[in-house]
Amino acid sequence: MELQTRITLTTGIALLTCVLVVLGLHAYASGRAQRQALVDRLSATGQITGGGRRRRFHTLDRRLRRTKLGKKLELRLAATGLDVTPGEFFVYMMATVAGLWLIGQASLAPFFGPIAGLLGVGVAVQFLNWQRQKRIEKFINQLPELARILANAAHAGLALRTAIGMAAEELEAPAGEELAKVGNQLAVGASMDDALNELAERLPSRELVVLVTTLVLSNRAGGQVVSALRNLTETLEERKETRREVRTQLSQVNMTSYAVPVLGVGSLFLMNGVKDGALDRMTGSPVGQAAVLIAFALYAVGFILIRRLSRIDV
Repeated sequence: MELQTRITLTTGIALLTCVLVVLGLHAYASGRAQRQALVDRLSATGQITGGGRRRRFHTLDRRLRRTKLGKKLELRLAATGLDVTPGEFFVYMMATVAGLWLIGQASLAPFFGPIAGLLGVGVAVQFLNWQRQKRIEKFINQLPELARILANAAHAGLALRTAIGMAAEELEAPAGEELAKVGNQLAVGASMDDALNELAERLPSRELVVLVTTLVLSNRAGGQVVSALRNLTETLEERKETRREVRTQLSQVNMTSYAVPVLGVGSLFLMNGVKDGALDRMTGSPVGQAAVLIAFALYAVGFILIRRLSRIDV
């Protein structure tokens, strides 16, 4: 009798275990499917980046996004089109700063270590600005074709939402990617005005502002949007050629602005190579340190002035 009770109890426990295992597998599969669906929706709206690359530094990235600096960095990275999270960029920047600090301290003098580290921060910021401007320039070059596609779609009687989707499929990056974000925002309930204005904020330029204003006004009040877009296409083509000519004329000036600080840093290596330990003795006194800081400040001022004077808004 006792043996039969044990057999029954063991059988019941085994059946209960099997039921719990089946329920656990079902819950795991359901949760995995819901997570993948959430990832797909967020990827479609542009809130997370795709590509299947495994992200690093999740904890740092989550904490950094909560800060004001992290939010600004996230917007700047979104404007550059780089497949990097704010946490990853921050870690890479800190690694660059540490590397330049050690190189400056070892190759020149201990005083130049912190200066080289600050230079690393400036290089990282300048790299983001360069990537952002490069993406904006590429997008501006695609605006005439974008306006032409929208004009043809409007002439065929298609709605603006449908025309934007067609342009997103036909155009290459960055215009295709940015218009796809606009289309995804419209799909989740955002208004046309908000989606287009956010596009103008991500990639600020006069040409894009004019195009967005034309589309917003035509979406609100209607009117001859086809003729307006075709006239805008001709104007954008002319501005594109003008910008190319101006950029060609100013290429030598831009190279000069970068050559000035490079010559200054190169002179330090030349001094240290001619006489070993010269920089150590020069930066060993407060007067020498002040002279070095003033020299670096003057090089920075020269770089900024050259860039400002050679900037021509077309």
